[in-house]
Amino acid sequence: MHARKSRRFLLPVATVFLACGGCSDDPSGGGAPLGEEQQGIATFYDADGSGNCSYEPTGDLMVAAMNTPQYANSAACGQCVDITGPKGSVRVRIVDRCPECESGHLDLSRQAFARIADMHLGRVDITWTPVSCDVAGNVEYFFKDGSNPWWTAIQVRNHRLPIQKLEWRRGTGGWQDVPRESYNYFVNASGMGDGPFSVRVTAVDGQQLEDTLDSVLDNRGVEGAAQFR
Repeated sequence: MHARKSRRFLLPVATVFLACGGCSDDPSGGGAPLGEEQQGIATFYDADGSGNCSYEPTGDLMVAAMNTPQYANSAACGQCVDITGPKGSVRVRIVDRCPECESGHLDLSRQAFARIADMHLGRVDITWTPVSCDVAGNVEYFFKDGSNPWWTAIQVRNHRLPIQKLEWRRGTGGWQDVPRESYNYFVNASGMGDGPFSVRVTAVDGQQLEDTLDSVLDNRGVEGAAQFR
């Protein structure tokens, strides 16, 4: 049995743009592409919904930690995965990283593991496939605690599809990439100013959402105007 404890290290929206840009051969950024079946193993740990993806604990414990190679510097965060084991199937959301797990390995919550195998087994062979999440409402932009006009960290939440990148711009200027950190925030070390400013989020299949935000918040979120298809 693999038992590790969970780790942790509104504004008006003006515009929306939905498009499919040029998709790369591996849009996952090195993770597991949508719809591509994976072979691996499952273990379990004492999950509470928090972890390396910087989400808060949740009452929905159908969650898992992704192995480090397919975590892809947090690109797997928020991704949904269908898992089939010897006893049954379950859908989980990726909320954490398993640093010691090799490619193909998923570390599940106890509740999720019980859906696919008997608990006493502790470690079982599985197949798993990344899928779109069944979410309600639009995407959310959550600003990390400490964010301000001179240092801005944004996390995309409530997304149907894994997020490939986030860009920002002021006015009609050019789009600028915002680097992604392993703890699942896009961080602009120079800040985004007082606002308003626009953000553009690209999903792994090339779809894009564009929103205009009024200002930088501190440890608060704002709902976007649309959701990925």
